[in-house]
Amino acid sequence: MARALELAERGRGRVEPNPMVGAVVVRDGRIAGEGFHDHFGGPHAEPCAIADAAGACHGATLYVTLEPCTHHGKTPPCVDAVRAAGFARVVVAMVDPDPRTQGRGIEQLREAGIAVDVGLLEDRAQRLNAPFTKLTASSLPFVTAKWAMSLDGKTAAHTGDARWISSAPSRALVHTVRGQVDAILAGIGTALADDPMLTARPPGPRVAARVVADSQARLPLTSKLVRSAAEAPVIVAATAAAPAERRAALADAGIEVLVLPQDDGGHAGLAALLGELGRRRMTNVLLEGGGELAAAALARGLVDKLMVFVAPKVIGGREAPTPAGGQGVATVAEALAARDWAVRRIGDDALIEAWL
Repeated sequence: MARALELAERGRGRVEPNPMVGAVVVRDGRIAGEGFHDHFGGPHAEPCAIADAAGACHGATLYVTLEPCTHHGKTPPCVDAVRAAGFARVVVAMVDPDPRTQGRGIEQLREAGIAVDVGLLEDRAQRLNAPFTKLTASSLPFVTAKWAMSLDGKTAAHTGDARWISSAPSRALVHTVRGQVDAILAGIGTALADDPMLTARPPGPRVAARVVADSQARLPLTSKLVRSAAEAPVIVAATAAAPAERRAALADAGIEVLVLPQDDGGHAGLAALLGELGRRRMTNVLLEGGGELAAAALARGLVDKLMVFVAPKVIGGREAPTPAGGQGVATVAEALAARDWAVRRIGDDALIEAWL
């Protein structure tokens, strides 16, 4: 099952909004075939593993990270291929949260006389496909907030200079992640201060939409985002309070302008924005900055995961920006606590991944 999960990971950024799935055929204690879902619309993991096993499936065991599907989509139901292959046993990591399957695949396999075990390495499988599960259950994308900071929690010097807090390997990893997500979200403050491109360099399997939370439609027509709109989509999330001429100018420049309801701070509602992205079947959103936008998203419970790069530097400065601005909580007891976390070294930095 651990091998099947490794295989499933290869589909990251290629299969969404489908789940990442891996499958391994085991016969007489040896791996006889492997497969994974490689890209959206392509064959699923189970038929790929069955084909790779080349006739060794009868009486064998299939390990699969997600319950075989029972519905017709771009491909036939996987449960039919599994039954036809003649497996004696199927081991499933997690039940498919898609209501079109959700237990039916397991039931149909058992009805066919196949022994089915469920739950092996389920925690790892659930984490792997948390974005798929969230989109399926709530029609909202999975949001990862990313920032780089110094040992003393600063994201820039008091002058605004932030180049470079994190190491080159950390920045390369961020570009890899950018190439795997559906949208990259930043606030207008970050867009004005840094004039970012928010693209993956080199390109990844996905071309993310660049989304700017910009209630007054202030994004300059001369910005890199606007000037590169032909290369990757740009969406400005504005409100009805934004001047009509500004919205029209951005639209004329090839920018999609969403007019969203205001939140209680007069800004474009983040929940409404994420709801629209989810409606478009966007699975993963990377929130890149800045501190006010991150604080608003965290306070509203809209962030699912944090990627925090901590550099071995001390910047100082009482006016230097921090990752999450806003008013914050009144007491430490009210702080948002991670449910789980992991840390690893990337270049000279420590990367903390925390699941909220």
